[in-house]
Amino acid sequence: MPFFTLPFPTINPVLIAFGPLAIRWYALSYIAGLILGWALIRRILVANSLWGAAPRPSPASIDDLLVYCAVGVIVGGRLGNVLFYDPGYYFAHPVEIFKIWEGGMAFHGGLIGALIGIVLFSLRYRAPALTVLDLACLAAPIGIFFGRLANFIKPELWGRPTDVPWAIIFPGSDGLPRHPSQIYEALLEGLAVFVVLSLAARFGALRRPGLISGAFGALYGLARIFCEFYRDPDPRLEDLGGGLTMGMVLSAPLVIIGVGLMAWSLRNGLGSSDERAGG
Repeated sequence: MPFFTLPFPTINPVLIAFGPLAIRWYALSYIAGLILGWALIRRILVANSLWGAAPRPSPASIDDLLVYCAVGVIVGGRLGNVLFYDPGYYFAHPVEIFKIWEGGMAFHGGLIGALIGIVLFSLRYRAPALTVLDLACLAAPIGIFFGRLANFIKPELWGRPTDVPWAIIFPGSDGLPRHPSQIYEALLEGLAVFVVLSLAARFGALRRPGLISGAFGALYGLARIFCEFYRDPDPRLEDLGGGLTMGMVLSAPLVIIGVGLMAWSLRNGLGSSDERAGG
């Protein structure tokens, strides 16, 4: 047992309730991520110094990109949770699939849904798909940050038992002090990845389509795998044995794909030709 634990900051998961209608922090985290991401992308698109000769979608079209990604994240995130983690339960209780207000969204499913939305958006507006993906990946850590904070507030997805001084006893748990792994994920998967990608964009990464997307995949995948060592996996749904969790298995391909995409972008991106022309 640790010498002391931090008290859990009791926060009502419902922000405001109007009769049967409740506005929850969980839903607000998704809304905040989408709106702030939309605002960031519009600001980046008008910053000509970040782009060089690289083509990009118009700022006006980003309003529709928000809709495509929002639908993709919500539908994909929910279906990912159903298919990746507990298909038996949901297929036996299909009505439960639609109760997204009760939580249960899988990041990797939301990522697949967002990718489909980006492809559809790119086809409709004839925008370069990799560039649109880069923009979405720049904004994604904002939503991840708020989403992990919502996991903490709920609370859910808490960490493994520990004796570190900042351990927390979560309501609804077994009473053991645990890692606040949701905060670890918010800081690493959200804030740290956002800072690195923002710096990369500032130093010209947007001139090489796919570079930001590859960096996001690699950084998020590594951060998620690291945090999985501190998050307590559901023994029935997430613990694969031998120290492996479902989160690790689903994140490993992101690292491999991300590194490959970065290598391809550095070799074939528009940035190299821009630099030769400028030199």
